[in-house]
Amino acid sequence: MAGGFAVASEARYTGKVTTFVVLSCMMAAMGGVIFGYDIGISGGVTSMRPFLKKFFPKVYRRMEKDTKISNYCKFDSQLLTLFTSSLYLAGLVASFFASSTTKAYGRKPSIVIGGAAFLAGAALNGAALNIYMLIFGRVLLGVGVGFANQAVPLYLSEMAPPKYRGAFNNGFQLSVGIGALTANLINYGTVKIKQGYGWRISLSMAAVPASILTLGALFLPETPNSLIQRDQNHQQAKQMLQKIRGTSDVDTELHDLISASENSNTQQIPYNLILQRNYRPQLIMSIAIPFFQQVTGINVIAFYAPIVFWTIGFGESASLMSAVMTGVVGIATTLLSMVLVDRVGRRPLLITGGLLMFAAQMAVGGIMAAKLGDHGGLSKGYGDVVLVLIGVYVAGFGVSWGPLGWLIPSEIFPLEIRAAGQSVTVAINFLFTFLVGQTFLSMLCHFKAGIFFFFGGWVAVMTAFIYVLLPETKNVPIEQMDKVWRHHWFWNKIVGSEKPGQRRDAL
Repeated sequence: MAGGFAVASEARYTGKVTTFVVLSCMMAAMGGVIFGYDIGISGGVTSMRPFLKKFFPKVYRRMEKDTKISNYCKFDSQLLTLFTSSLYLAGLVASFFASSTTKAYGRKPSIVIGGAAFLAGAALNGAALNIYMLIFGRVLLGVGVGFANQAVPLYLSEMAPPKYRGAFNNGFQLSVGIGALTANLINYGTVKIKQGYGWRISLSMAAVPASILTLGALFLPETPNSLIQRDQNHQQAKQMLQKIRGTSDVDTELHDLISASENSNTQQIPYNLILQRNYRPQLIMSIAIPFFQQVTGINVIAFYAPIVFWTIGFGESASLMSAVMTGVVGIATTLLSMVLVDRVGRRPLLITGGLLMFAAQMAVGGIMAAKLGDHGGLSKGYGDVVLVLIGVYVAGFGVSWGPLGWLIPSEIFPLEIRAAGQSVTVAINFLFTFLVGQTFLSMLCHFKAGIFFFFGGWVAVMTAFIYVLLPETKNVPIEQMDKVWRHHWFWNKIVGSEKPGQRRDAL
């Protein structure tokens, strides 16, 4: 079978889902809310006339007065895309600093730093008087999500009981969806403010989830994995395990954590270690999965949903409401993924979601190519069909690549390279989010409806990749994740049958 072999060893661990661990993970998942809020808010404000008139007057004039320019090209502006994508360039750089902080000082400090930086960026954006303040504020927001996105998925994976790790980690993507939906609802309200300052409210309201995250993170417990790795404090780690598992019988799990930590301490340079042959599968997945997540085109829809809907003929208010509707679909399907991920597994959800996204993108591209010209809009009937199809596309992403794009990289790394591996994942995610976001409006102008065929082609490639190369990781404890690679039909040719603790030779 293409999926290979999965190790079902969670039964070795005792314990239950406790209120303490649920509340801790809910607070940490606020890191996803700030990320989602920014994704939603940036797309909304860039379709608001007062915002465009103040900061992007060329785009504003093109929208209002230029009847000759194509529907697909009205928003084509490198400065406008820089407003959206500058955050992700800053996040790319910040993620590498976050790796060192997370490894040396723990997951909790990185979450606090992320919240504080995002809070400062929200204040600056809300008070922006010129484009320079606006972009600098976006850079601070990027530092915030760089730290949060590096630390929060690790925190959730390490705090969660192995049997329910998928559901807990999917809480990050659920929080992203909640943040994006909240932003879309706020945009829908603020666009109606006649005095023209609604965009300031939208941008400054990002301070609310950032404040909750920053203050709440001060009271978060550190993960047992981090306590053992940093301080070698086995007694404190045992007490924390007992508290989060709700049982005193945690010796088996504690032993596995200590063994993993001792193995990690034999190597002091994780970025060199991750390049070794024995970690080749994890390295490839840490690059491929975030890359594929971005070339689904989802963040294009998230960033520019109001602009896309405007392009096909929806009005300003209707465009924002359509973005709200797709946001609701995203949250609903992410909840469904949380229920299914630890029951049916990661691979079936990724493959099913990929097929849904591919079909929806091909259909949207076909309708727009056939029915939407350079001027005018789609008829109401075709516009509604496109809205439904985009909802299907968002549903496919919400049940698969949305949550699992963060879950799988956070669970496949052994402790010795976990912080470094997560940094690679976050950096690749931000790099391609930046590149796709920076080029999309230009691509829309030149490719027109073909942009949906472009992303649909990538979805076909990634679905085949998952079918052939990703082993199932359902119910496998993080400390024993190396076994899935050694039993996979392809990866065992690279890593061999080497057991944990044996010497790992570099190429």
